[in-house]
Amino acid sequence: MLRGFKNFLMRGNVIVAAIGLVIALAFSGLVTAFTTDVVDPLIARLQGSHSVGLGVQLGAAGDKATFVNLGQLVSAIVYFVVYLAVVYFAIVTPYKRISARQGTTVFGDPPALKTCPACLSSDLPAAASKCLHCGSDQAAPAGGTAVPTAG
Repeated sequence: MLRGFKNFLMRGNVIVAAIGLVIALAFSGLVTAFTTDVVDPLIARLQGSHSVGLGVQLGAAGDKATFVNLGQLVSAIVYFVVYLAVVYFAIVTPYKRISARQGTTVFGDPPALKTCPACLSSDLPAAASKCLHCGSDQAAPAGGTAVPTAG
């Protein structure tokens, strides 16, 4: 039982995923500092010099408990976009290149699909000769009859 677990952990993909997670967590601190120290002050300045932040006061003026802080929402959106960009360009892109060198395709385009005219299921592979759902015969694929569908 432990031998199987050890073999699972020593697979290359698990190691790559673990390293990617560590790198992503390290970048998380940098992105948090960027949004807290750069984006938040810029958003607060847009509201005015004596403002609590960019937002709407629902209760008594100056009460932070009843302040809807839209600036923090904008900051969170910026954080999310920057974080995903860092993960994509620092982890996903190099991983795609390494996998391509090894002869495997990761994060590629989905295969072309077609729709069954009998039952209207749209998840049939383009080269299928029978429908997976109703069993009806499918026309042979011609030059451009397969219609790619989003997942």
